[in-house]
Amino acid sequence: MRARAAMEAADAAEKAAKGRTASFVPSVASGPATFPLAAVVGQESIKTALLLTAVNPSGVGGVVISGTRGTAKSIMARGLHELCPPIEVVKGSPFNIDPSTGTMQEIDSFLLAELQATGKKLEDLETEIIPTPFVQVPLDVLEDRLLGSVDVEKSVRTGKTVFEPGLLARAHRGVLYVDDLNLLDESISNLLLEALSTGWVSVEREGQSVRHPCRPLLIATFNPEEAELREHLMDRIGICLSADAEPLTQEERLEATQRAVEFSTDPQAFIKKYEEGTSAMKSAITFAREYIKPIKTKRAQMKYLCENAIRAGVQGSRADIYSSEVARANAALNGNEIVDADDLVLAIKLCIAPRGTEIQAPPPPDDQQMQQPPPPPPPPEQEQDQDEDEQEQEQEPEPEQEQDDAAPPIPEEFMFDVEGVALDPEVMKFANKAKSGRSGSRGKIFSDERGRYIKPMLPKGKVKKLAVDATMRTAAPYQNKRRAREMEKTGVDQAGRVFIESADVRSKKMVRKAGSLIIFVVDASGSMALNRMNAAKGAAISLLAEAYQSRDKISLISFQGEFAQVVLPPTRSIAMAKNRLERMPCGGGSPLAHALNMAALTGMNAQKSGDVGEVLVVCISDGRANVPLSVSVGEGPVEGAPPVDKKELKEEVLKTARMLGMLQGFKLLMLDTENKFVSTGVAKEIAAAAQGKYHYIPKASEGAVASVASQAIANMRG
Repeated sequence: MRARAAMEAADAAEKAAKGRTASFVPSVASGPATFPLAAVVGQESIKTALLLTAVNPSGVGGVVISGTRGTAKSIMARGLHELCPPIEVVKGSPFNIDPSTGTMQEIDSFLLAELQATGKKLEDLETEIIPTPFVQVPLDVLEDRLLGSVDVEKSVRTGKTVFEPGLLARAHRGVLYVDDLNLLDESISNLLLEALSTGWVSVEREGQSVRHPCRPLLIATFNPEEAELREHLMDRIGICLSADAEPLTQEERLEATQRAVEFSTDPQAFIKKYEEGTSAMKSAITFAREYIKPIKTKRAQMKYLCENAIRAGVQGSRADIYSSEVARANAALNGNEIVDADDLVLAIKLCIAPRGTEIQAPPPPDDQQMQQPPPPPPPPEQEQDQDEDEQEQEQEPEPEQEQDDAAPPIPEEFMFDVEGVALDPEVMKFANKAKSGRSGSRGKIFSDERGRYIKPMLPKGKVKKLAVDATMRTAAPYQNKRRAREMEKTGVDQAGRVFIESADVRSKKMVRKAGSLIIFVVDASGSMALNRMNAAKGAAISLLAEAYQSRDKISLISFQGEFAQVVLPPTRSIAMAKNRLERMPCGGGSPLAHALNMAALTGMNAQKSGDVGEVLVVCISDGRANVPLSVSVGEGPVEGAPPVDKKELKEEVLKTARMLGMLQGFKLLMLDTENKFVSTGVAKEIAAAAQGKYHYIPKASEGAVASVASQAIANMRG
């Protein structure tokens, strides 16, 4: 009866919603047609996850789909929107408030103030049926557009501060789609996750204090080849699956191509062809939203989920909560009244396996141990005793057996063993993490001169870039008063003029990506020439090529004789760097302290330019120093003074290394080339003093040396 009533209500809602399509909702009739979700070939796990999220959007917490280009990520997201039934809202509400919420705490601050002023109740307000909203968050969205801000036009016209709702207000109870989630600005993604985790949006700015609910159905996609997705973003969203985990076969790929061509030729006919499957999915979602209300996950079933999460090495408790909600949604989608074992297995695959940190693939069948032979049959007397016991059990059932029958259904075996090995090979399709992105970790530089505009701020000193939008929003509510005041002074009608005061001015806060500067400090002294100088040169040239490919700047400092010199200033020219490195002379003393000092000065000057964030100092040396810093800077030794002690030289180098390590954004990588038969261990002490990384380069080829150095740099940057 409950499902029938829900279906009748959905049919009535669809009839009432016909012809009422919001401007931000794509329509098949008025705009580009939407590819039906039922017509997507393959990707059964992702389609199931989308349906479960539509059944229980607030509990599941959304779906993240990773995949390379052309894996139907956005098609499936938009196809799910077409399956969502219309919603009933308070008429004229820009926040899609549910009139059946039953509590005054689930409405926005404007409607709450209106009800308190008029004395009305929520059920007394007029309602309307609208299609489920579909809101897409663009990559260049600003904080004002996402959360909402002052409506300049209405504020100027009315003389009062008028709030304009943002994208999250429209997405409440609808579908919120975020494409390329990994490329979204960090501050915007943090605001988005905060609103989704709390279910509320709070705006406290420009004289406004607004609060409204925000519980959308979140669908996010990203391409792992472009950039990595932060771990805490994946943890906050219930299900994260890869579209590359189940590649299409040749037949499936052919079928997908034929369907795409057929859809582009005649969209309406193609949609009608799969109308039956689409209608079945719509009905399943409508029924399941009613079925899920009384379904509960038993304590024993939650214990089973938690045990699997522990065995898989899942951090935190979010996976346990999401898996419980997914199990409830799957039971409702299948029309069951309780959660069964299959629901728990699916929940582990969708929520726990992608978060596992200790999951191992099962061994191949050849490596598996031989199964133990069955136990020998019992003696005849024992068999007779067992037969008598079985007859007694059949005649008098024990109360414990009745309790076992009443226990909630749980799978017979765990999905992972105690060491995290997946007992079901199919689980590995969900446990495989997305491929690492190509782009390395990059810093960011915030400034008020150039970059991408992210938010307005109060100016500090002279304004270099005026934030016109924020300035107008701040000044808009006071225009009527300022025009009247100016008219009293001059006696001239000031209609149409905009008066801006110094307190209204806002400047732009901008951000841009900061490249890294890799400074190669190469020891060209006599001791270094005896210890694989050619291998060090080959490693440096290989690292220079990698730095060029990642668009970082490179610099080269050579030290020999009495001082160090910058052979190559910070540049991106690989040809010039290679030429100068190959022609670098060898021999003489080892002024290591002066070389580290020159690296610090070069890095600090590059950071002041505003284009460099992180500085990596790669020192290729044996760690020996025999020239003091005073000699390198031109002061020279004092006549009659005793020669410099080796301990003092060592302490001078370590002190310089400590100062280098204390500089902001500096990292040291020490590649030790010292012969271990006459080792002093100074290179390792230098790396420890600078809080950097140390690697010993044994006797190896240029390629091996370059591989060690390249991997060390990648680990430091990650």
